Amino acid sequence: MTIPRLVIVAYRPKPGKIEVLLAEVRDHVHLLRSEGLATDRPATVMRAKDGAIIEVFEWASPAAIEEAHGNPRIQAMWSRFAACSDYAPLNTLFESADLFAEFEPVDLHLAPIIQPDPDHRAE
Repeated sequence: MTIPRLVIVAYRPKPGKIEVLLAEVRDHVHLLRSEGLATDRPATVMRAKDGAIIEVFEWASPAAIEEAHGNPRIQAMWSRFAACSDYAPLNTLFESADLFAEFEPVDLHLAPIIQPDPDHRAE
């Protein structure tokens, strides 16, 4: 039996890159699903007091996490994340010190835009 893995990740937007980051987060899980790597569990997106964006989503399995590291579409997406944000350990968020950490919900409002396979992209 394959056991899905829930993850929580925090992204600190680089200066002037919050809108780009939110667009990447909006598409993130949809791309993972299109590659068979994430489950259909709805993702939750929220904002910390320092502006970090927190995402909770579910990988299909530990093997799916490993598979993502060799997937060119996922690698391209991760490069886009690196261009607009830095990953932040959860314990660096102010709210992580609270017994009940509270965050502002983020509604991404827009339909997903799944990035095309780099081999089939019109340049």
